Amino acid sequence: MPADLIIKATAVITMEPSSPRAEAVAVDSSSGEIVAVGTIAECQSAAPGVATTDLGNTFLMPGFIEPHSHPMLGGMITQEPAQWISPYMGFPTYADVEKFWRKLDAELPADTPVICNGLDRLLQGAPELTNTDLDKFFPNRPVAILDNSGHEAYFNSALIATNNWPDNKPPADPEGSHYGRNEDGTSNGRAYETKAILAAIGAHLKKAVPHPLLSGARWYRLMASNGITTTTEHTFQDDLLAGYEALASVPDSPLRMALYHMSIEDSCGDDIAISNPATKLWKQGIKLWADGSPWVGTIASSFPYLDTPQVRAAQIPLGPGGEKMLNYSRAELDEILDTYTPKGWQFAFHVNGDVGLDIVLDAYEHALAKHDLLGTDHRWRVEHCGGCRGDQFDRAAALGVSISLPPFQFIYWGDLLDGVMFEPAIGSQWVRAGDAFRSGAVVTFHNDGCVSPPIPLLNIQSMVTRRTPSGAVHGSNQAVSIDDAFRAHTVNAAHQIGRDHDLGSIAIGKLADFVELSADPFAVDAETLASDVTVKGTWQSGRRVDLDAFLAQVEAIDPSEHGDLAHKHGARNCC
Repeated sequence: MPADLIIKATAVITMEPSSPRAEAVAVDSSSGEIVAVGTIAECQSAAPGVATTDLGNTFLMPGFIEPHSHPMLGGMITQEPAQWISPYMGFPTYADVEKFWRKLDAELPADTPVICNGLDRLLQGAPELTNTDLDKFFPNRPVAILDNSGHEAYFNSALIATNNWPDNKPPADPEGSHYGRNEDGTSNGRAYETKAILAAIGAHLKKAVPHPLLSGARWYRLMASNGITTTTEHTFQDDLLAGYEALASVPDSPLRMALYHMSIEDSCGDDIAISNPATKLWKQGIKLWADGSPWVGTIASSFPYLDTPQVRAAQIPLGPGGEKMLNYSRAELDEILDTYTPKGWQFAFHVNGDVGLDIVLDAYEHALAKHDLLGTDHRWRVEHCGGCRGDQFDRAAALGVSISLPPFQFIYWGDLLDGVMFEPAIGSQWVRAGDAFRSGAVVTFHNDGCVSPPIPLLNIQSMVTRRTPSGAVHGSNQAVSIDDAFRAHTVNAAHQIGRDHDLGSIAIGKLADFVELSADPFAVDAETLASDVTVKGTWQSGRRVDLDAFLAQVEAIDPSEHGDLAHKHGARNCC
């Protein structure tokens, strides 16, 4: 069909090597597809008689893609009524957190439960809390505190009482996770990894977040306001489907969503029937976790932590953690891959340490060879890889495995990683983006949902400059080009989530998903890109997104229809 919309900008940055810049783009709004890209005259030929929509001083790019996120949970545990207490959200020290908790308990009505996300033992100098620690701040109301890594939760005695555990003793440890216990077997107010965290605080979260769908929508808004038009759910459970379908179905929904089913669910290998169009919501793969988090000392690494005051204060074992930090044995990994590889799903493997990545790549190579997939376009992935080596990325590339890197680990922890947490030879090289791109692998960047604010432009700036917010440069040899950095959030990310045929660049036949930028991101100083360039808005399928309308549409949905979202999705394993 001929186009019925022509959009003109100061420049259209296509991310297509053969034609990187254009004057305008023509769109068929009935299909949401791009019909022409080029000069005004070329677009007018594709849309005869159609008036041109001139965006003025705006630079149009393909909408950013966040290839690893947790949007529903991100909303439930960071957006109101939850409290986001991460160091980069205005709480740089544990003393700031303590002051806030005292104020919160004094000001909230007595029957209001509390959920806080983002306590960071390294950046804030916080201890690994127990229920008795939290009782000092919250003696009566039930309270749950989520560690910034997503791998631990802390809760007070009042919450333990609401769980009705016999004699306050948690049940048997679930697969791949465990509870903290005192010597007498009673809960010490800690839970580790997804299943235990869910069991410990799920019911509490349901009370603390009365409209979880609206909370999720607020995270959607945050992502879209930073230029993101497509993302993923990397801890998908069956119980989340109705919520994501509801968010996808409202007229002004700003995001497309790929679902990665958690391997701990028995149904993870099954197809799922989705009521929304496949361009809006689809199941893409299966998510697994090899190890834990560098911020709590549970990564499977060959290198130890330094014996520094910050590491001691965070109560992190010096290690190295090695294979004992793995969540699964190699035999268990082989069994999982053998079970689900024939079903054709993409695999996405959380791994932070070098020992962990060696074992994941061993398991991947074994399964790919066994199922005759070596050399095919299987799109298997590895996630994070903050403490991994360049030669491991070469091996991943040779296996056809793509790499999703976490610039936020460098941005917010870079000054600690280099010389405080680890020897400079390890810490300065954290998030080896340069080595990853040099390997020839498909490389993407992500923010990991609620672990950090979803700001692609800041990710790009940090990986080009290797400069942290303090002004320090760490591992300049791992810097990447501005073009590669933008590819990590556009064309590469589209490939990684299986949508390179219709997303990731501005080209004929692709969906008209755009981000409007205030300045040319390739022309400003890379050192200040994230402040010099602002997001003016996003488009989806040729329609400008209205975020206020989106929130109003979600707010109008009866919260009782999705009340169990919080109860059943109260945890995730992230960075």
